[in-house]
Amino acid sequence: MRTGGGVHRVLLALAGLFLVALGGAVLAVGLGAPPPSWWLHTGPHDVLLSRAERTRWRDAAWWWPAVIAALTLLVVLALWWLTAALRRRRLPELLVDTGDGAGAQLRGRALESALAAETTGRPGVARAHVALRGRRTAPAVRAWLQLDPNAAPAEALTAFTTGALTHARESAGLASLPAEVRLGEVRHRAERVT
Repeated sequence: MRTGGGVHRVLLALAGLFLVALGGAVLAVGLGAPPPSWWLHTGPHDVLLSRAERTRWRDAAWWWPAVIAALTLLVVLALWWLTAALRRRRLPELLVDTGDGAGAQLRGRALESALAAETTGRPGVARAHVALRGRRTAPAVRAWLQLDPNAAPAEALTAFTTGALTHARESAGLASLPAEVRLGEVRHRAERVT
């Protein structure tokens, strides 16, 4: 069982709660509420950084490179976290109804490999890459088919949907298996005409 998504959501929720609590405390003190004992400043008219604090490290040669490096690291980590949150993960396993009430688990990679192998064996398809998305009980297919230069895209798409996709849906016992298919052409060198 994968727990990466759960941990990610918990960390994101904790960071959000911390920022909301901090922003609410700053707003409350700014509107005149008495600051708590652990508060950094004495009241609503206190500045965030005094002039002495702002100019303390101005003459140190390491100060600005350190600030820029820290901010750059913070931005890179935030972008990494954002891309990790937006990236859609593959489906690790499917739940297959075996008819006895217990069910079985089918590895997602196994179904992806079977779909890609059957699709690549079709005429006109040079390579196929398949990824499963969605939920265990309602998977979806995302396929990238690279066609030979002389292949007909409509025929390759029809062969994929009526062949490999239908076989996968029936073998997994699924009522439906929606698919998003992207077609491309295999790049080849130009032939020299003499």
